[in-house]
Amino acid sequence: MLHRIALAALALAGASAFAEPAVIYDMGGKFDKSFNQAGFDGAERWKKATGKPYLEFEISNPTQREQAGRRMAERGANPIVGIGFSQGSAIEKVAKEFPKLQFAIIDSVVNLPNVQSIVFAEHEGSFLVGMMAAMASKTGKVGFVGGMDIPLIRKFQCGYEQGAKYANPKVTVSANMTGTTPAAWNDPTRGAELAKAQFAGGVDVVFAAAGGTGVGVYQAAKDAGKLAIGVDSNQNHLHPGTMLTSMVKRVDVAVYNAFQGVKPGVTALGLKDGGVDYALDEHNAKLVSADMKKKVDAAKADIIAGKIKVIDYMAANACK
Repeated sequence: MLHRIALAALALAGASAFAEPAVIYDMGGKFDKSFNQAGFDGAERWKKATGKPYLEFEISNPTQREQAGRRMAERGANPIVGIGFSQGSAIEKVAKEFPKLQFAIIDSVVNLPNVQSIVFAEHEGSFLVGMMAAMASKTGKVGFVGGMDIPLIRKFQCGYEQGAKYANPKVTVSANMTGTTPAAWNDPTRGAELAKAQFAGGVDVVFAAAGGTGVGVYQAAKDAGKLAIGVDSNQNHLHPGTMLTSMVKRVDVAVYNAFQGVKPGVTALGLKDGGVDYALDEHNAKLVSADMKKKVDAAKADIIAGKIKVIDYMAANACK
């Protein structure tokens, strides 16, 4: 700890070469096996590549967001990366107070000259896994379990529904949100309950966009002999044979790149940038047929080329 304080003092004195970057994880923690963990993986990759340390903090309640950001800034951390839309206002406030430091915010937009806002085209990746769900379903019924009921998660759901119906116009999609507070990101028990209810209604493939809550959804799918789709990180390894795929959101790349240097403005990452995608590896290879892969890859190419227009719920506030 003493060496970190010393480095912070040097940074505050203007020796920016000694500054350590910092990452602030949101509710659910850095080992949520999903969104936050993707950010942690990016920070760890930077650490291994550079041999340098970084600072980190895990938010356990909403009041800590601004406190953590200010504490890192006072230490001279640079850049400071906030994981999750909920940290947008805190990053904005602290970035104004420390205009000489660099900040990055993931999943939110802060219009300041020292802030990079990194957003993703979640609807595009969700479209692809929606296609896979519909093609893998034997009942013609697929499900979605979201975390906190916010526009961003509706964006996942909207893309997923579009993809499912693109693959099978007759498919039905059941959807539930876990809750309306940040606790919804870390409630595996509730996630399992929602998944079980959907399975009882005939759903045989479920996509969870719910952070740590998804762990309960995946376990319920395994127990019921159904299929599940992971999110953010590649979660195929959690239950091989159960995980059809994962909608990968490269938060790890966003953090790694931000640690290397913040580029103020808005950075949007979609299919064409490799920012989102579906995951195929040794853990789900037997579940994804050659025909399924061919059709999904064709749709991916068409989305990138602009031939398929995927509705962005947050832009259109509608899902048709």
